[in-house]
Amino acid sequence: MSLSHVPLRLATGAFILNAGLGKLKADEQTAQFLHGSAAATYPVFADMEPKQFAKLLAVSEIAVGAALLIPVVPASVAGAALTGFGSSLMGMYLKTPSMTEDDGIRPSQEGTALAKDVWLVGAGLTLLTQGLRRR
Repeated sequence: MSLSHVPLRLATGAFILNAGLGKLKADEQTAQFLHGSAAATYPVFADMEPKQFAKLLAVSEIAVGAALLIPVVPASVAGAALTGFGSSLMGMYLKTPSMTEDDGIRPSQEGTALAKDVWLVGAGLTLLTQGLRRR
């Protein structure tokens, strides 16, 4: 792992890992909220049980967080995982009308929490491109 990647990987990895660990214990109401939000944007999840979806999301976040934190995981792999994760959040943001102002880009008050996750995409693309460049 490049020394210059350490702060980026630690910050994003710890944050995402913690979020995933927290979702492992999601109650029914939280699971329904997470599932409803995702299924509205990504219909492939519509038929999944909310608790099953919450567990899938938790395990996915744990995997992305771990990939960022484990030094032997190449930057390109960790960056690809982070880019995919961040892009899925940005997809939810951009496809949910109440999350943006009338222009479809700037966040509404409700959308600010997801809009700020654009930093995950930027961090992921940085790791991905630098990892590929080093090869």
